[in-house]
Formats: sequence, C-alpha cells, structure tokens
Amino acid sequence: MVAEGYKFAAAPLAAALAAVACSRIYGGAVWFDIAAVVFLFLGLFVLYFFRDPDRRIPTEPDAVVSPADGHVVVVAPEELEGRAGQRISIFLSVFDVHVNRAPVSGTIATLEYRRGSFHGALFERASAENEQNVIRMSTPRGDMVFKQIAGLLARRIVFWKERGADVSIGDRVGMIRFGSRVDVWLPACAEIVVRPGDRVRGGSSLLARWK
Repeated sequence: MVAEGYKFAAAPLAAALAAVACSRIYGGAVWFDIAAVVFLFLGLFVLYFFRDPDRRIPTEPDAVVSPADGHVVVVAPEELEGRAGQRISIFLSVFDVHVNRAPVSGTIATLEYRRGSFHGALFERASAENEQNVIRMSTPRGDMVFKQIAGLLARRIVFWKERGADVSIGDRVGMIRFGSRVDVWLPACAEIVVRPGDRVRGGSSLLARWK
C-alpha cells in the first residue's frame, strides 16, 4: 500500500462512520444508510487503488520490463531526436496498479515535467499532448526514455526519484493517480516481445530485450 493512500481514504471512511452515527440518531433513516454504503465503497476503492504488490523482477541482463500494469495499446516505430527507435504505449485503467517501476537499471539522466492537456489516455494524441513526466535513463547500453502521462481522470503525476539517482530494474519510481498512460521509447536495436492487446504487469512483464 502506498502510504498516501491512507490519507485519501480517510475522508470517505470518516464520512461513512458519520452517516452510520446519523442513521442511529435519526432512527435508521434510509438516506443515511445509503450514504454510509456509498462512502464506505469509495474509501475501500481508494485503498484498493493505492495498492502496491511485490513483483518478481526478471534477472536477464538485457531485459526491459513494463513500468506499469495495463494493456499494450501501441507498438510502433518512432524517431526521437533524430534517432530511430520504437515506442511501446501502455494504458492503465482505474482498476490497474498505478505504482510505476523502472524499466531498466541505470541513472536518471534527465527529468522533465511538461504541462499539457487531459485527453483520454487511450487516444494516441495523449502521448504528445497530455501533461507528462519525461524520464531519460542512461544505461550501459545507451539511453532510453519513458513517460508518465496523465489521462482524462489522472490529474496528479508523482515521481519519487531525483535527477542523478541510480535505480535498478523494477524499482518503484513513481505513481499516476486514477487512470493514465505510460510510454517507453527504445532504440531500434531492441527486440520488442509484446504487441497491442497484451496484458502487462509493472516490474515483472518483459517488454523487450535490449541486445
């Protein structure tokens, strides 16, 4: 469980308790009972959303793992700063684990926050136009980039590492709240092993082998 989840769950759970108390005071008024159920559901859903399960991290030296849980929606060639490469886009629904993990071991070379729109994360334009964190990682094999991208409901992107920090593959690095998208850019030499429609899990599912 991500610690801040308890903070977000506290308000609806407290409201549920207050509704139960009011129901007893006013002789079991049905509206208070309904409110108690609704607030209880919201509080439990928030706790569910902020879950942070352990994952088994691949040990292969050329592994590139998914930085997030979700479904692969795009695998396509994409040039980045004049370099030929490939982009993998992953869509996270509100029911997915939203803790993000490092796709490879390396150093956070740059970290850039970009303001933008809040298009639905399923739409292709979200990769370029939505609010996002762009993280470039320096590795022994070269540079790779991944993005935390806000969606229609996601209005808060959190990255827990600082520029210059060393991370290991599968390390927890951040979180996007309430539905989002994550992009991974790799050079053309990487062998992509997923395709659109595949279900992936952050930190454990193999996206590519970086030869």
